[in-house]
Amino acid sequence: MFKDRKIVIATKHKKEQVLASMLERELGVQCIVSENIDTDKLGTFSGEIERYDDPITTARNKCLMAIEKTGYDLAIASEGTFGMHPEIFFLPANDELLFFLDKKNNLEIIARELSTETNHCASEIRSVEELLTFAEKAGFPSHGIILKKSKNDFSDMVKGIIQKEKLISTFEKIFNKYGEAYAETDMRAMYNPTRMKVIEQAAHKLISKINSLCPDCSTPGFVVTNAKQGLPCELCNCPTRSTLSYVYKCQKCSFVKEEKFPHGKMKEEATYCDVCNP
Repeated sequence: MFKDRKIVIATKHKKEQVLASMLERELGVQCIVSENIDTDKLGTFSGEIERYDDPITTARNKCLMAIEKTGYDLAIASEGTFGMHPEIFFLPANDELLFFLDKKNNLEIIARELSTETNHCASEIRSVEELLTFAEKAGFPSHGIILKKSKNDFSDMVKGIIQKEKLISTFEKIFNKYGEAYAETDMRAMYNPTRMKVIEQAAHKLISKINSLCPDCSTPGFVVTNAKQGLPCELCNCPTRSTLSYVYKCQKCSFVKEEKFPHGKMKEEATYCDVCNP
């Protein structure tokens, strides 16, 4: 379905460095990056342009923008979100989403990678010593830093700082002018190798989903759409909250397949039974 077709990578932040070779090798496509695609219009990590839509909508709009600008009918985009982990509340996390859009075949495939591997942080800075301590924590200089007046003030903001001399001189200029300064990690992919690795991990998941074909019509993206609870307890045989089956559904022909015991377990330990261990 995809062999020898051109796919646009909707990015201005060098994400093709981890996506292009994988897509070309696994799908047989030819990757294109256009300089006319300004994904920053949909929101920036540094905050001067707010992201109004959810990550899926934003990534889809990046793909649509790429298709409109280039005239091709196949596109891929990523959208990252940074904050506290949804389950491990004291850990920062990078939630990376990849969106694959095939307009020709009316197909959308999404992959997500949630990782605690991130340098995402920010701080008010009052001295060069504080600045250098922050820089070390952020993984500078392999990871870029942004300096500005304050968290919500973008006056004289400078992005993509990766040289120590520029870091110090920029801080001194801002601090001397405003009496305050604010530093944050530059989360754009080309200035953040840690984030780039998470995008690569999401890409592996995406390729796996694309290569999962519907048994009925061979459409790519035959993936789990629902997980059913009810794995029986090994002692009382009552249904537990553990997964009994996965439900796969084709987005093209709506063929449905249920796979029981997806984790290779036919019974759940009594420890996880609400009847035996309330």
